[in-house]
Parts: sequence; C-alpha cells; structure tokens
Amino acid sequence: MEGLDIKQLSATIRAIADEKNLPEETVLQAVEAAIAAAWRRDNGDRDMNVRAVLNQNDGTAKIIVHYDVVETPEGIGQITLDEAKKIDKDALLNGVIEQEYEATSFGRVAAQTAKQVLMQKLREYERESLAREYDDKVGKLITGTVARVEPRVVRIELGHGEGIMPASEQIPGERLMVGSRVRVLLKIIDRESNRGPTIILSRADPNFVKLLFIQEVPETETGAVEIKAIAREAGRRTKIAVYSGNNEIDPVGTFVGTKGVRVQAVMNEIGDSEKIDIITYDNDSRNYIANALSPAEIDRIDLDEDEKKATVYVAPQQQSVAIGKQGQNVRLASQLTGYSIDIVAEGE
Repeated sequence: MEGLDIKQLSATIRAIADEKNLPEETVLQAVEAAIAAAWRRDNGDRDMNVRAVLNQNDGTAKIIVHYDVVETPEGIGQITLDEAKKIDKDALLNGVIEQEYEATSFGRVAAQTAKQVLMQKLREYERESLAREYDDKVGKLITGTVARVEPRVVRIELGHGEGIMPASEQIPGERLMVGSRVRVLLKIIDRESNRGPTIILSRADPNFVKLLFIQEVPETETGAVEIKAIAREAGRRTKIAVYSGNNEIDPVGTFVGTKGVRVQAVMNEIGDSEKIDIITYDNDSRNYIANALSPAEIDRIDLDEDEKKATVYVAPQQQSVAIGKQGQNVRLASQLTGYSIDIVAEGE
C-alpha cells in the first residue's frame, strides 16, 4: 500500500458495507476516522483534534482541525489570539476555531496508519452490530460452531459473528472439537471490553443446566412444575429444586422422565462426570434443607431464621454423606436453600 487514494476509498464504501453487513453511514464514519488519522500522521500530531469529511460524489476529503484560542499556548491544539485571527478574523480569546485543509492522498506510512484505524473501527462497529443483534438472546440457549480452541478461551462462531467462552465458563475436563456444533448460554454482552462489545458464552453457569431442563420438560411452560432453585459446580455436581402446586404431580419424577430419559438428555449435553440431584422444594425450611442434603438421612434440624443458619444433626455414619466429598454436598445444599448449614453428628 504505497499511498492512500481517497477517490478509490470513497468508491469502495458500499462494497465494504455489503461485505461487513454494516450500514454505509457506519462505514463512512470509519473511513473518515481513518483519513483523519492519516492526515495527523503526515501533517501534525496524533493528539490534535482533527476530523475528516468525505465527499463521496467527487471523492474528495476535507480535513477540519480544531484549535483552542488561549493567551499562552501550552499544549497541542492551542494557538494565540493573533494566530487565530489569521485563520478566522472573528476569533475570540478562549474560543475555538476551525481550519480546513484539502486531502487527496497520503504517503506510505500514513496510509498504513489509515488502514489500521479503518480495520479497528470496522471491527468495533461489527462487534456493536453483532451485540445489538444478540441483545434479546442474553440469558437464553443458542447453538454455535466451535471455531478455535485456545489455552484460555474457546471461540464459537454464531452465524453473523463470534462469541467467546472463557476458561471460567467452560465445563472442567470437557474437550470441545473445532467444527463441532455446541449449545451454550449467552451469559452477557460485555460492553466494557477494550476491543468493543464482546459476547460471553457459558456452559458452566447454573442457568445452562436450568435451561436444558426447561427444554426437556414441557410441563414447565404450562406451570404444572417449576424450578425453584439451582446450585452447580460444573463438571462435578448440580442440585436442582423442583416444585408442583398440584399434589397429584410428582415434580421429581416429571423432571427425571420415564426411565430417566429427561435427566439423561441433560447429562448427555453436560457430560456423565457431572452428577445431578433433583430434589423436591418445600415451603417448610426444615424439610427443604433435609431434601437438599440428599442422599444423607437427617435426624433433626435447628434453625436460626434471623441469621439464615441451620444446624443439622445426623447419625455418625451419615456425617460424611451429608458433608460430601470435599464438602461438596453441604456446600451445594447451602447455595440451593440460602442457609448456612452446619453438619453435626449426634452425640458430638
């Protein structure tokens, strides 16, 4: 790229818009930002307040430089009143003036700068356009194709763009293959990223499992059964509390499905290494906590409702079952019920 031909650039705006699936006005803004950057590179300082206005009809560009009129210039973009009046006879102290230049082409280095700025701006606009397209899908399951597996992130092609699944949102131990179709939760759209809006995907979030069950259990749509709470340690164990207001409906059996077909469909998606406990939600906190600590057998429970604390008494041989491996069972039960749970063996 030996130089930057503005006429040629002007003619390609529509082609770029079609290729990037962006409005022409958006591409025009990116091109004008690139022209302004090139002009700064050839003629001024990168901190100067410069904007470009491109005339698509004749392929010319006007450069407009903004100057602050001050008594004693101390920085870039500041000039004295005498200098300002040479540009604009109506200039006033502490005011702002504009000076126009014609831009036709730029040198090799400036052209390279313009190309970098243009590509950066287009990527930002593409990400923002993609983010707007997926705004209404936040918190929902979507399907994509694994595009790239990197050490700390998996990149997933979504159709019109790409989302990323950071290591913290991946199921530990799961290996995704490039080219494979995969279901993910669109967790958030991060608009604070330095690279522009970024779609964050997850397979480790508890809501991923919750939505998988909702897909498998049509009775949730009618309200016959509902998911009251879910707690998860991805790749290891999930506890899900289910409920039905109809005494004739078994909520746990509804979620398990005939011969376990429904819970197995969810496990097929998340992997067999993750155990799923489906327990009955109960309005009585003691019953609910006892259910949440399944498969442990509970003797009695003392509650402190003000502090949301529960002391659970079990037979000595049940203590390790209630606590679980590395404290997992009691930890998930605590997350599920909202109570801090202390397991005590009877007789201690």
